[in-house]
Amino acid sequence: MAKNLEITLLKSLIGERPEVRKNAKSLGLTKVNSSVVKEDTPTIRGMINKISTFVKVTEK
Repeated sequence: MAKNLEITLLKSLIGERPEVRKNAKSLGLTKVNSSVVKEDTPTIRGMINKISTFVKVTEK
């Protein structure tokens, strides 16, 4: 069974680099305190790593 990750956006992305904003949007994070559940894959882990200062990740 694959693990799922709950990703929550903690900080605003206003004024951040375009790469950071695109990563958050592609993960489905649009507003502060919004959460999404994604399957744990290397691609998702890489995207989370790029915006790690803005998100909180918990395993479900």
